[in-house]
Amino acid sequence: MFLSVFELFKIGIGPSSSHTVGPMVAAARFLSLLGRRGADDIARVSVSLHGSLAFTGKGHGTDRAIVLGLAGEKPDSIDPDGVAALLEAVTESRHISPPGLQSFAFDPERDLIFDYGPPLAGHSNGMRFFAHADDGAVLAGETYYSIGGGFIKTEAELARVGEDESPLTREVDVPFPFASAGEMLAMGGDAGLSITGMKRANELSRHPEADLDAGLDRIWSAMIGCMARGLREHGQLPGGLKVKRRAAAIHEKLMAEAGHNRPFQHTVMDWLSVYAMAVNEENAAGGRVVTAPTNGAAGVIPAVIRYYLDHCPDADATGIRTFLLAAAAIGGIIKHNASISGAEIGCQGEVGSASAMAAAGLAAALGGTNEQVENAAEIALEHHLGMTCDPVGGLVQVPCIERNALGAVKAVTAASLALRGDGSHFVPLDTCIETMRQTGLDMNEKYKETSQGGLAVNVVEC
Repeated sequence: MFLSVFELFKIGIGPSSSHTVGPMVAAARFLSLLGRRGADDIARVSVSLHGSLAFTGKGHGTDRAIVLGLAGEKPDSIDPDGVAALLEAVTESRHISPPGLQSFAFDPERDLIFDYGPPLAGHSNGMRFFAHADDGAVLAGETYYSIGGGFIKTEAELARVGEDESPLTREVDVPFPFASAGEMLAMGGDAGLSITGMKRANELSRHPEADLDAGLDRIWSAMIGCMARGLREHGQLPGGLKVKRRAAAIHEKLMAEAGHNRPFQHTVMDWLSVYAMAVNEENAAGGRVVTAPTNGAAGVIPAVIRYYLDHCPDADATGIRTFLLAAAAIGGIIKHNASISGAEIGCQGEVGSASAMAAAGLAAALGGTNEQVENAAEIALEHHLGMTCDPVGGLVQVPCIERNALGAVKAVTAASLALRGDGSHFVPLDTCIETMRQTGLDMNEKYKETSQGGLAVNVVEC
């Protein structure tokens, strides 16, 4: 099994990898389909959103993402500051002009349909794209599923996935094709390599070393850039809940207190929290973020890396690369054997997975053994089991922003506990991942990113 670090950590825009980045990618794939088919006879395009994409799509920016994707924008290159003008132009003209294709009629009010009926069979995040003739006849169509982390599968691609194969990972020829934590530990023991060493070897079978290191540095640069913006921006987040940004004000207070002679020891948790909140406030505002492994959980890993740099002796750029590779190794195992989609298994699959990945990354960067790294991931994931996805107003704000802060704190705690031991522990990571999968299957649909249960219905929107 192999999932590249660059597939796991993707640069995009907020607020959601499955509801924003994924639909934008799906729209681009549909344009590509039309380009191969020939589009001279197409007069209009339409899109229907199903399941969680319908119930929380407006709060998650799915409608905006579809328009942007059909206009030819890509998640990793779009200018967030130019989004409003582009959307306004499409709304006013009721036409969309993709690069390389003729202009199509597209009225978001008519042609973007939120279907609140039963979800499509393949996944809770389903969408259907159609191309119409002048008389309304359907000339071409495709069904796509956004399966978490910005990954997209067509209906046919999802149907081809075998019972023992994850839709997110694939069998390829790499030196260390571990598909579980148990295999990872066994291969590491046999080869005398660390988890990071094996993951690096796998990546080097696909990328030159200079490109690998440059790519890892680019991921961190995007993460820290997002954090920096979040730490300086004030004001109110969009969406109607009137949630105020808090990270900048908290950061200013922490900076002012930094010179005090008697700081509280627990202030380090405030630093961790503000780092994570800065990223997720920026995500909620539709800024540029890195899926880690999703947008909704994008703050955990950057916050823990920033903690590593600012609060751990001898931290350096090599340690950051070690962190990202170890985190990606754990993330790939979770993706392969369970899910990272909140719409599929709740927030345990998003913030829980991110916390496990961050705990493993920190333990690896601090010199932990393979067993300690695996233990750190298990501790962090175990204590997110059962967490529901219940965003108020369908927005990635409450409770999502603070959940990232607590996920970062749990990750550091888990890494610290693991490093204090010898790596032996009662519950294997593989068992914890399987428990998360089973818990997600048992979880009521109203707790899976539909905003029909939990905080989403018990908090009065103001």
